[in-house]
Amino acid sequence: MLELRHLKAMLALFETGSVTLAATRLHLTQSALSHQLASLENYLETPLFERQQRPLKLTPAGELLLQLAQKVLPEFEKTRQAIAQLKTLGVVRELRIAVECHTCYDWLMPAMDNYREQQNAVELDLVAGFHTDPLLLLAEQQADVVIVSEAKAQRNITYFPLFSYEIVALIARQHAFVEKAYLVAEDFATVTLITYPVPDAKLDLIQHVLKPAGINPTRRTAELTIAILQLVASRRGIAALPRWAVQPYLERDYVQARPIGIQGLWGELYAAVRSHEKDIHVGFITTLIETAFATLKDLKNKRLPE
Repeated sequence: MLELRHLKAMLALFETGSVTLAATRLHLTQSALSHQLASLENYLETPLFERQQRPLKLTPAGELLLQLAQKVLPEFEKTRQAIAQLKTLGVVRELRIAVECHTCYDWLMPAMDNYREQQNAVELDLVAGFHTDPLLLLAEQQADVVIVSEAKAQRNITYFPLFSYEIVALIARQHAFVEKAYLVAEDFATVTLITYPVPDAKLDLIQHVLKPAGINPTRRTAELTIAILQLVASRRGIAALPRWAVQPYLERDYVQARPIGIQGLWGELYAAVRSHEKDIHVGFITTLIETAFATLKDLKNKRLPE
């Protein structure tokens, strides 16, 4: 029998080019996905892809099935969302969003605007202020979606991975570090580090680079991104911020950016929701991700909810 999971598998195979990557996207083991594909080929009595080709190449039969998947899956998702909306027909649903990061607004606001155009029956609102522990807002029914940088296992909370982003070191144009291709932990030992006024546990540079190296630089804080950049530009210290948050200033050569470590320092963002409500938030999460990749540069790991 041809099932929806088979169409999802074909689409994942086409988009990733390998059984291994497709299995990861579908949250299956490679063995489970291979068995699923073999069963489908047995049912259809024809091979669906060339097993010796790298990257994966679909057979004519596989191409036909892919075309079906590309038509059916979007329509299925639209219908699923429409059915969810019928449950609250005539009632305006409120969607309250909270964030723990100072820089999320750069992509969150456009995403909210896009979702408003799609869903007239949803009233979107931001929970005022920055929240160091926004998951409490979910538990207290004060927020419906919260944007967090860690997916800590917690009862009755479901996380949707959004994307990965690079955190770069920001230095003045005249700084001695401009000669470096990238910075390492030791470079921060003798400089003033300028950050937002948030706990160290929320700063990836501290947690993943400086703390393991035993380095604790002089600190200075500022509430606003532009204030941090002004301090950096005037050689009062250096900072580490998401590249997307400072891209306009980098393009104007207001400050310079350098990777942190030879591989760069990468952060993650997740959307957390109450588990029993996760299905009604899929459309909004999808819009978040699509808008971010359409408007921001240098993101990785695009993972749309299924």
